[in-house]
Amino acid sequence: MLKGRLGLETARVPHADRHGLIWLERGELCVIDGCLHFMAGKDSLTPHVLQIPHQAVSMILLGPGSSVTHDALRLLARHGTLMAAVGQDGVRTYTAPPLLPDRSDVARRQAELWGSPRRRVSVARHMYALRLGEILPHRDLDTLRGIEGARVKAIYRLMADKYGIPWDGRHYDRNNPEATDIPNQAINHAATAVQGAAAIAVQSLAAIPQLGFIHEDSGQAFVLDIADLFRDTITLQIAFSVAKKAINGDQTSIDRLVRREASTVFRKQDVIASMIDKIKQVLRTEESDGAGSDSDA
Repeated sequence: MLKGRLGLETARVPHADRHGLIWLERGELCVIDGCLHFMAGKDSLTPHVLQIPHQAVSMILLGPGSSVTHDALRLLARHGTLMAAVGQDGVRTYTAPPLLPDRSDVARRQAELWGSPRRRVSVARHMYALRLGEILPHRDLDTLRGIEGARVKAIYRLMADKYGIPWDGRHYDRNNPEATDIPNQAINHAATAVQGAAAIAVQSLAAIPQLGFIHEDSGQAFVLDIADLFRDTITLQIAFSVAKKAINGDQTSIDRLVRREASTVFRKQDVIASMIDKIKQVLRTEESDGAGSDSDA
């Protein structure tokens, strides 16, 4: 039997070394000769079969018009590869099984920091320092949010000037994310992609998604915290480069352009691995085995 066939290989590629997400739609996810394949367009005039490197990706996003076989689910489970059923353009997610790593040290450290109001603010200030490039003297989160919001507006303008595209400000309608201009649509899709990568990083360390230090109400609050650390360097880079392509005449849909660009950027810049490192940094996990430190960031 060849190594890796039929899901019998026990070694798993760490999620930090995988390529993140792969999007599939309108086809059947199945197993052929012991390997994962996606049979696309089987009812069309141009059917084709794609072999999926299931050990090299963290999650498969299965879009509308798709089905999955029992063998495919078994193979994914065997190698710790997630699968989420998503709506058109990835707007909705219907299921996303947890990675379930066998560890609790990061979660316990996160709960320890989150449970103390003073230490929670300290972590939030540390995260703002990472985002803004300086440690601000303010300890009130609303003040920090206001400063960060003003700087983000300036960054949007700078990025638009850099890529030479028109910018009329940030606009977002949660109920109709495509009811806006091309740059804003690109930001919406890029933010979703980066949040997906952040979710993988958070789950791979068994951190607690609900316990955010800046975001509070969302069930993915900590995921949003981590995704925001990469807004300037990753999210906006993807969004504005895609917006420029679309404005210059590329007829490919915005969401598809974003997925392609995100895949390239995630791979070249090791985004998920960087997110894992950032989580360890903001939670200061190296202190958790010792006496710990209550010093502010």
